[in-house]
Amino acid sequence: MAPPLPSLPFLHLTVFTFFFHHHHLLHLTEATETPDLQPLLSFKTVSDTHNKLTTWNSTTHPCTWSGISCLNNRVSRLVLQDLNLSGSILPLTSLTQLRLLSLKRNRFNGTIPSLSNLTSLKLLYLSHNSFSGHFPSSITSLSRLYRLDLSYNNLSGTFPVTVNNLTHLLTLKIDGNQISGHIPDIKLPSLRDFSVSGNRLSGRIPESLSGFNGSAFARNEDLCGVPLQKCKDITYIFSPLNPRNITSETTVPSSPSSKPLPGNPTRKHGAPKMAPVVLIAIIVGDVLVLAVVSVLLYCYFWRNYSSKESKTIRESKSKSNSDSKVVEKTAYCSSAYPNGYGKGGMVFFEGAKRFEVEELLRASAEMLGKGGFGTCYKAVLEDGSVVAVKRLKEVHIGLGKKEFEQQMEVIGKLRHPNVVSLKAYYFAGDEKLLVYDYIANGSLFWLLHGNRGPGRTPLDWTTRLKIATGAAQGVAFIHNTNNKLTHGNIKSTNILVDVAGNAHVADFGLSIFAIRSNGRKSNGYCAPEGGRKQTQKSDVYSFGVLLMEILTGKCPADVDGGDYGGASVDLPRWVQSVVREEWTAEVFDLELMRYKDIEEEMVALLKIAMECTVAAPDQRPTMCHVVKMIEELRGGVAFEHRVSIVT
Repeated sequence: MAPPLPSLPFLHLTVFTFFFHHHHLLHLTEATETPDLQPLLSFKTVSDTHNKLTTWNSTTHPCTWSGISCLNNRVSRLVLQDLNLSGSILPLTSLTQLRLLSLKRNRFNGTIPSLSNLTSLKLLYLSHNSFSGHFPSSITSLSRLYRLDLSYNNLSGTFPVTVNNLTHLLTLKIDGNQISGHIPDIKLPSLRDFSVSGNRLSGRIPESLSGFNGSAFARNEDLCGVPLQKCKDITYIFSPLNPRNITSETTVPSSPSSKPLPGNPTRKHGAPKMAPVVLIAIIVGDVLVLAVVSVLLYCYFWRNYSSKESKTIRESKSKSNSDSKVVEKTAYCSSAYPNGYGKGGMVFFEGAKRFEVEELLRASAEMLGKGGFGTCYKAVLEDGSVVAVKRLKEVHIGLGKKEFEQQMEVIGKLRHPNVVSLKAYYFAGDEKLLVYDYIANGSLFWLLHGNRGPGRTPLDWTTRLKIATGAAQGVAFIHNTNNKLTHGNIKSTNILVDVAGNAHVADFGLSIFAIRSNGRKSNGYCAPEGGRKQTQKSDVYSFGVLLMEILTGKCPADVDGGDYGGASVDLPRWVQSVVREEWTAEVFDLELMRYKDIEEEMVALLKIAMECTVAAPDQRPTMCHVVKMIEELRGGVAFEHRVSIVT
């Protein structure tokens, strides 16, 4: 007789139990097969005596644990700071795909184990612990390292010359240890952040490091040389025309057997006295030379002044004649349009100081630059006030006075601290002038790319972030004023910066006047969807490219300074090709690498830029959302939920 069939509820329970155990076994197998699991659990057992790492357990995947980020299912980022961890970090040396290791402000002790297995490591932060022993020689074999911070430990021994192997190093900090001996001649071309203060170093500071501030070498009593005090082995070279006494710092080398010659006793302080006759002769000679030079200069400048004065008189006469011609020309233009269309009186907006167009024509002008819509001038009016005047060169075919005035009314009403205000406009036939507030400090383009030679003052990170915030607020204000209003031409030359570092968005709302062809050339900021009509989403794309320009220091139309035959280069695509992980350093402007503790902010801003430049317009954030993300970044809120930039 056949056995009875199991009941249906029992069958369901059996199947459910089977799948549950099968799923659990698969999960455990997946976690067990992860090569980083056991080293991490061993590290927790040894170091986490206060059970701070509560999410670390064998039943879940390590990539879900706190402080860990993964790349290709391997641990690439381990950040465990301020957790009161102690013991040894030896188990972590098995994490061969680790790129960032930060164990700041814990209680780790003992010698730093060999890290030579961590060949992918780029950022190493072990500061504010109790590590002892010599400077770990294994670190100098990590050729990909960008940041190295071993400060405030108990390291001893000498400073290894093999640190020169770290050719990509941007940060080297070993301050607050017990390193002794001389500083080797360090030649790291990319080094921007360096400090050995608070050690036991001695001797002369190498010339290759003399460009750093004195604070980088402070609290080393036996260190000398630039930028600290002069070393005591310096002797002065004497000249009869430039007598100087030997100071207390000067030491004249001598051998134990050397004795003073008879009749020529040595002096403990000062050089041999100079004869009074020689001294008087030098003084008289200097006075005579000075008198001759003064006479020659007087004759030279008097002759130039006389010639300039006569030239000024001639020019003033010719100017009076030319002024009459200007008035005559203005009258001719007025009579050329009897219907009043060409009279073209200045139209002022609320709050703007009024003046006549003739005063604008007579103003001294200085060309500021040429753009896609015309040429911009700095004009100084008769009362000394300064304005910026844009002379439009191209307008849309068929655009009449009414359409022009309607757009000017929309633009002229916009008032915001981060928007350049339109004060007035002038429309007369082919002459169309726009009068704006003048911003004195130039454009973001010039601050980023101008004067890249010696003597350049780099644009610091705080100012760049302030400019990005202000520009985002300005564009968001333009978008919110009118759902259809766009900027249409966002680029670094149209972001003006005042002396306080505040950004002012310029040249907005003019894109409807431009003559657009089907083969319109991209300027490196244009969204991939192209088209004749600019949208607010295309503005967001352009703003994302602008953020990348701020972060990389590269022009969108000329990445890496190469010759592209006049074609623009896709900066977002270049960034994507360089960024391989969340904590990359290759993409950022080298001028930013001198600033401390800004990596997270730079990466967060880069993530925002990449969200703005996605190919699909509907997937881009609004400018209001962009403003919110940047403001959270500045407030330190945007780091808790960071995900990988490149998926």
